[in-house]
Amino acid sequence: MKIMVTGARGLLGQEVIRALLERGHACLGVSSADFDLCDAAATRRAVSDWQPEAIIHCAGYTAVDRAESEPARCMVVNSLGTLNLVRAALRADAKLLYVSTDYVFDGSGDAPRETGAPTGPLNVYGLSKLQGEETVRALMTKFFILRTSWMFGMGGGNFVRTMLCLGSERPRVNVVCDQFGAPTYAPDLAQLICQIIESSRYGVYHGTNEGCCSFAEFANAIMQQGGRRCQVTPIPSSAYPCAARRPLNSRLSKRSLDLAGFRRLPPWEDALARYLTELKNHNKL
Repeated sequence: MKIMVTGARGLLGQEVIRALLERGHACLGVSSADFDLCDAAATRRAVSDWQPEAIIHCAGYTAVDRAESEPARCMVVNSLGTLNLVRAALRADAKLLYVSTDYVFDGSGDAPRETGAPTGPLNVYGLSKLQGEETVRALMTKFFILRTSWMFGMGGGNFVRTMLCLGSERPRVNVVCDQFGAPTYAPDLAQLICQIIESSRYGVYHGTNEGCCSFAEFANAIMQQGGRRCQVTPIPSSAYPCAARRPLNSRLSKRSLDLAGFRRLPPWEDALARYLTELKNHNKL
C-alpha cells in the first residue's frame, strides 16, 4: 500500500514509518520542511503528486502549555491543517488515520472513557485536537481516529527522559499523584497503527499500553528501572500549577479495539523496560 505519513520527524512519525517499511508498504514521510499543512494548495499538491492510498496524520502542534498563550497558532495547525489534509485525502480517495489525544476529555470520574463518551477539553490543545476530530468525522467516511496518551520513545523529549535527567541531578523530585492514565510506547503504538491502516474497520479507537498509573507511580518505576536513587515525592496537581489544565482521569477504554479484532498493546511496565534497554543500547541511559 502507498501510505503518506505526516509529522515524519516526530516521535511517533519516525516509528510509524519504520513499522510500515518493515511490513512492506511504500511509505512517504513528510514534515513541515516539505510543505505547510496550513497552506491548502501546497497540501493538495503534495498529496496529488504522490497519490497515496492512505494517510497517517501524526503531525500537529503539541506544546500544550505554550498553546494557552498562542491559541490561534495551535488552532490553525491542528484544526485548519487537518481540514486541508482531509480535503486533499478526499480528492485522492485515500483513507485517513488521525492521531488524537486523551485531552479531548474533561478527566472527570475514574472510569476508563469509551470512544463515544462526551468530550470536554480543558485546554486549548485539547480543543484544537477535538476540532480536528470533528472535521474528520464530518467530511470523511473512510477514516480512523486513534486517541492515545502519555507517549514516550526514542524520537524526542518525553516524561521518561525528563525523569531520568532529574534523577541524575537531584536527590528528590516532586511529581503529581492525582493524574491517572496509561504511558504509551511509540513503537508499540506504531504497530497498532499499522494494523488499523491495513484494515477497513473505520471508526474511533483508543490505543495505549495496558495498565494504569499516576504520574508519580510512573516516575517511581522510571527511577527504579533506570537505576536512579532519586526519591519521588507525590504532590497534588494544585501544588504544580501549569498554564494548561490537565485531565485528572486519562484512562481510555480499549473495548473498541477488542470489538474490531485489533491486538491490545503490552503492559506499560514491559514497554518501559524495553525503552530503557533501547536507551542503554544507544548509550543514552
